[in-house]
Amino acid sequence: MATEDLSTILPRVVIVSRRSVRKNKFVDFVGEYHLDLIVNYGAVPIIVPRVSGIHMVLESFEPIHGVLLCEGEDVDPSFYESHLNSSDLTPQQLDEVRQLHSSDTAIDKEKDSIEFRLAKLCLDRNIPYLGICRGSQVLNVACGGTLYQDIETELHKKLPEDQRLAHMNYENYDGHRHLVEVVKGTPLNKWFKESLVGDDKMEMFVNSYHHQGVKQLAKRFVPMAFAPDGLIEGFYDPNNYNPDEGKFIMGLQFHPERMRKHNSDEFDYSGCPRAYQEFVKAVVSYQRKINSTSVTKPIKLDHTLLEKKRRVLVRSFSLAREIYFAKDEIHPSAESELKVGEEFLKKSSSSKFLQSNIEVSQQQETKWKEGWENSPKGNLARKIFGKMPVEQLTNLVSFYQTMGKICSQVLDLKIHGMS
Repeated sequence: MATEDLSTILPRVVIVSRRSVRKNKFVDFVGEYHLDLIVNYGAVPIIVPRVSGIHMVLESFEPIHGVLLCEGEDVDPSFYESHLNSSDLTPQQLDEVRQLHSSDTAIDKEKDSIEFRLAKLCLDRNIPYLGICRGSQVLNVACGGTLYQDIETELHKKLPEDQRLAHMNYENYDGHRHLVEVVKGTPLNKWFKESLVGDDKMEMFVNSYHHQGVKQLAKRFVPMAFAPDGLIEGFYDPNNYNPDEGKFIMGLQFHPERMRKHNSDEFDYSGCPRAYQEFVKAVVSYQRKINSTSVTKPIKLDHTLLEKKRRVLVRSFSLAREIYFAKDEIHPSAESELKVGEEFLKKSSSSKFLQSNIEVSQQQETKWKEGWENSPKGNLARKIFGKMPVEQLTNLVSFYQTMGKICSQVLDLKIHGMS
């Protein structure tokens, strides 16, 4: 039994790589925690490399059954800032932010282009989308939301000191946690329900690796968690959330895949992998849904249109006969009609009927060339037929005198037999 192509069986989740410098050259990478979870729950991760120009050929990665965006530098502020919504940061403050967060503030326009195209593709087609950290910010901006360019400078300066907290700790990168309050009735509440502390506040601790975050949440989204400083740590589209039906549009500012105990692969909470589990469930359902709707529907014939096309088609082959018998010139309008025959031959050249007569076709082509080699009529025919590929010319030579009659007879039978 032939081995089936797994890409036609397992759903495909597209993930965009992040670019970094290693040994004086650029390398692309995606964190393995993401890949492991996607594979473990039954999908295939397809890595889109962050390469110049790749945003122009994203259709080459089709079919896309899900998109996971995660990790990367700051989103280019030009995507969400305007003269009506400009940054609160002064040039001096921006310089200070760039120095403090130098590894994140280098804008990557190519990665932005790739990821915003993918985000909009998901929104247009309702393809399942999971955004982690930067991926959640891309999702919010793609839907019309905005970001804080720097949380500490823009948000915390307006808060009393006891409400401020660190969202980034370079000295304790993986171990840093801060409190969040989970909103009741949201998917996040459902996933972490057994681990949430407090009867009313529904709190838990999450990791944090970011200096930017959601400033204005896009209208289509509902918050799922807030940090004590008011920053939104998770959101989703309630109108596009039903994993069993292939619906999943969500952004998480924290990294549930990396919320693991020290020197262990054990998660902080049993709900941590649920984001990936439910996301892949939606991806599987989405693949099943689009596969079920891709079945070819019966063609409904328009008999009037068929008759009109039949007459034009017969006329196109009549023109070929006119060239052979007498005419030295053909009106431009007639030349356009001849293209109809050309298109017909394109679609018909692989049919069993034409293939079975290829030998006869080649013999008649030789005879035709001998008689017309140096005649004015031959020159005229070469001019008109010169735009056609050799295969089409071969078929035309063999059947140009009879094709009109055959097409007319067959179409008459189809039209009148089905009417």
